[in-house]
Amino acid sequence: MFLIGNGRLFTRDEKNSFFENGAVVWTDNTIVEVGDFETLKKKYADAEFIDAKGGVIHPAFINTHEHIYSALARGLSIKGYAPNGFLEILDGLWWTIDRNLDNDLTKLSAEATYLECIKNGVTTIFDHHASFGEISGSLFAIEEAARDFGVRSVLCYEISDRDGKEKAHAAIKENVDFAKHALSLKDDFIKGMMGMHASFTISDETMELCRKEKPKEIGYHIHVAEDILDLHRCLKEHGKRIVDRLYDWDVLGEKTLLAHCIYVNPHEMDLIRDTNTMVVHNPESNMGNACGCPPTMEIVHKGILTGLGTDGYTHDMIESWKVANILHKHHLVDPGAAWAEVPEMLFQGNARIANRYFEKKLGVLEKGAAADIIITDYIPPTPMNAGNLNGHMLFGMNGRSVVTTVGNGKVLMKNRELQGIDEERCLAKIREGAARLEKKING
Repeated sequence: MFLIGNGRLFTRDEKNSFFENGAVVWTDNTIVEVGDFETLKKKYADAEFIDAKGGVIHPAFINTHEHIYSALARGLSIKGYAPNGFLEILDGLWWTIDRNLDNDLTKLSAEATYLECIKNGVTTIFDHHASFGEISGSLFAIEEAARDFGVRSVLCYEISDRDGKEKAHAAIKENVDFAKHALSLKDDFIKGMMGMHASFTISDETMELCRKEKPKEIGYHIHVAEDILDLHRCLKEHGKRIVDRLYDWDVLGEKTLLAHCIYVNPHEMDLIRDTNTMVVHNPESNMGNACGCPPTMEIVHKGILTGLGTDGYTHDMIESWKVANILHKHHLVDPGAAWAEVPEMLFQGNARIANRYFEKKLGVLEKGAAADIIITDYIPPTPMNAGNLNGHMLFGMNGRSVVTTVGNGKVLMKNRELQGIDEERCLAKIREGAARLEKKING
């Protein structure tokens, strides 16, 4: 049994409770009690104590759209790469990387990602993987890393016809094999989805095969209207908008996650809402790729379950919150925009999305919920309470404010030191893998 205490505790539950000097107690992977520190310390005197040292005790973060396969790209320079537009970014950088990934490099990419997740207080991710250099077994390689590092994960493989039918079929098989494997597990730690790249790289023939092969218990994870090119091709080749095409192929539904949704209209938003489909916003990636600003505020106001992701651009959820906050203010020329919507996406939206796959309640500190807890070193210079927490986090913290991370009841990082992982050795292996990838790409 463990007890974290001696800090300002925020539950993020329906009551949004705040304890000036709070504590949370857990055993195995489940929270037992939350409350006043002195009271709980006496009640659970034998529990192993972790001192928050006056910092903030808070639920760990959830990232609803990651790209593990991009992890080894940091600092990579590809000969001749000078993109002009989104398609050239995809083909010149990301598809070039994934075509050169084998399962060893995929696992190293996962280790690099999970290491960063832990350091930024992220204990649950939805990943969207691609490694056309080696497809079979790639999701199982990621699962190994997820278990080694203790980060709860929903995994899928990016189905696409961009490298031919044979690889598209192999991608479908990897999704189906892994999804069936995940469904057979009893630990509520690893789940599977049916991954798809985007409408513009998936033929009707492949859509039909996906529909036929997908296990009924899971949904799809797909990029939607990330760039105007996706919409234009769908209109030209299929005579309909993207969300309509997905609806016709039975892709939409309560277990399906649509990433981006930049170029969707009100009719498509209604269709997403009426099918109870989920959306995830990735502000930094959209801005970095110059794809445009999605109508996220309108999507949220429509009542669509919307989460916040990073698209692999970062693993710092507070950073993505900061960017989303100013992006929509700037885009809408409205200083009142995004104050409430973005934290709603990050805290309530991401938790609700995750709980469409995981049974144990996530994203809150309350009895019976998953023991996913962080401590930050933030000491407020002004009064702090449940009503102004978001302002303190937005303007006073970032991911590296996290000093201790607990995931699924396991202490993954304590006082900024990884637990059970030799970080120096791990990073040395990752650097070796990144050098090997660069050599494969540039010769």
